[in-house]
Amino acid sequence: MGAAGSPAETPAAPARFGRRRGIDDWRPEDAEFWERTGAPIARRNLVFSVLSEHIGFSVWSLWSVLVLFLGPEYHIDPAGKFTLTALPTALGAVLRLPYTFAVARFGGRNWTILSALLLLVPTALAAVVLKPGVSYGTLLAVACVAGVGGGNFASSMANINAFYPQRLKGWALGINAGGGNLGVPAVQLVGLLILATAGATHPRLLPLAYLPLIVLAALGALFRMDNLTALRNDRRALRDVGRDPHTWVMSMLYIGTFGSFIGFSFAFGQVLQVQFHHQFDTPVKAAYLTFLGPLLGSLVRPVGGLLADRWGGARVTLATFAAMAAGALTVLLASRQNSLPLFIAGFVALFVLSGIGNGSTYRMIPAIARLRAQQTAGPGADPQQTDHDARRRASAMIGIAGAVGAFGGVLVNIALRQSFLSTHNANAAYVAFLADYAACLLLTWLVYARRPSAV
Repeated sequence: MGAAGSPAETPAAPARFGRRRGIDDWRPEDAEFWERTGAPIARRNLVFSVLSEHIGFSVWSLWSVLVLFLGPEYHIDPAGKFTLTALPTALGAVLRLPYTFAVARFGGRNWTILSALLLLVPTALAAVVLKPGVSYGTLLAVACVAGVGGGNFASSMANINAFYPQRLKGWALGINAGGGNLGVPAVQLVGLLILATAGATHPRLLPLAYLPLIVLAALGALFRMDNLTALRNDRRALRDVGRDPHTWVMSMLYIGTFGSFIGFSFAFGQVLQVQFHHQFDTPVKAAYLTFLGPLLGSLVRPVGGLLADRWGGARVTLATFAAMAAGALTVLLASRQNSLPLFIAGFVALFVLSGIGNGSTYRMIPAIARLRAQQTAGPGADPQQTDHDARRRASAMIGIAGAVGAFGGVLVNIALRQSFLSTHNANAAYVAFLADYAACLLLTWLVYARRPSAV
């Protein structure tokens, strides 16, 4: 297998414009196939998957920047702005489950093209409606539609999971997710550039800047990505993993990691403006710091996957939650002492740690799926069938955990909103974050880390 002219070599041939790019023979666990044929194809699909997911994250987090432009003339209080950032987070979480299974239904390449083009809708709408006098209800509706960008993550991860062998999944999923997560600081940096040059009165320049980038991502998928024809939608996969308690354990852990990352990414600029108003009395001052945490958290996500590949996802995740609890305690103490340097240090640490935890928890999912597939198949089972079962289980678990975990971002924004409304500070929210990390630490230890594990 894999010799010139054999079916294994067929996928490497370039496809013509408009022709369906399908790969029928895909065996990533076969070392010879992987080295000769699989690795270059997988890397190419990974690159353009990252590009599309990156733009998706930028659109998803668009309103974390746009709320900084909404001055007094828009008549929106801080609680209203937290709602504007919570809605796209919620829709993105809901869409992650159907987006996961769309890959198997339509093909990874085909769905990447379509999901990228869908990003044009919320971006164009934002460019049209953003002007003084627009109703708050209209802003809520347009902000909510931006949630389509959150669904891209789940379909992208399910697609890349199918391309890579087990030994490289931590690295590949970490690169894919980290590159996508970089869309958050990227849109915040573009927003900072617009604020610093054109000023806060030109919010429509931000969505307009992303329209050509969305088209570029769709074209990249059209010309350079492939469909794995063997990746078929198996309705039993969702049922099987839905009954597996490990699915819900991982979902809870992902709330603590990714929920923190996306929730803090959307809310950090607003928190600075409300809690330290004297230091951040203009949008541009807040924008100078807003991007820093998401940038670092995105960059270290592949590191979390690599560490998990080497030391085991459970060990890395356990250590991460312990450190996140310390980070939340630091933020709480800084808030009570009104210490801006300590506050920023604590929050940046939380971003970095959440990025590492994102990588390690997503490395745990395919490892758990593989163990479950082996347990179901039993001794003497066909290795290729077991690999296929492990991939379908992992894709379904990624969808569920990704959807539930993204709701953590909604909870972060709700907690901060209610805390500011009730006590005029965010201390109650910081206590809740500390309690959540402590609970995730205990859950990781009880289920995975207290005894030797392959996870």
